[in-house]
Amino acid sequence: MPKIIPPEVVEKKDSVPLNTVPKNKDSNPDILFKNRELYKKEANSEGIFYRRNQNLGVFNTQSIISKIRYRDAAYVDGDKIKVYLNDKIIQPEVALDGEFKGFDIRLESGINKIDFEALNEGFASPNTAEFQVFDDKGVLISASQWNLGTGYKATIVLVKE
Repeated sequence: MPKIIPPEVVEKKDSVPLNTVPKNKDSNPDILFKNRELYKKEANSEGIFYRRNQNLGVFNTQSIISKIRYRDAAYVDGDKIKVYLNDKIIQPEVALDGEFKGFDIRLESGINKIDFEALNEGFASPNTAEFQVFDDKGVLISASQWNLGTGYKATIVLVKE
């Protein structure tokens, strides 16, 4: 079972602007999704397209800190998630509601892989969420949504140069 690590409280510092061209091939979530110890196998059936892991993108940055925020993207129906940083649990259970929740993380040099695992699908399938990732100057790095079946993960990778 992965070790639970609380998010680190950090101060904002200056950083170099975002560079969105990934340079590290090892940060490709499509390759990472093949690890069955970490990612559930795709099980989409006809007409159901959320029983899979989702790649939310790979972004290069020179930021020291990143702010991660998320909320239920659709009907607030009891969706819950678990959040990992580099395969270590940092939020064991978060109930998504209509307001953004989140935390700051101190980025390590190299790959910083953030996984959001759907713990359930609430009352209305699938598990839906909107997420935002900011650099240490408050500049938006990425914003999108996920639609996940229970046990599947949405992954974003921040590569700190």
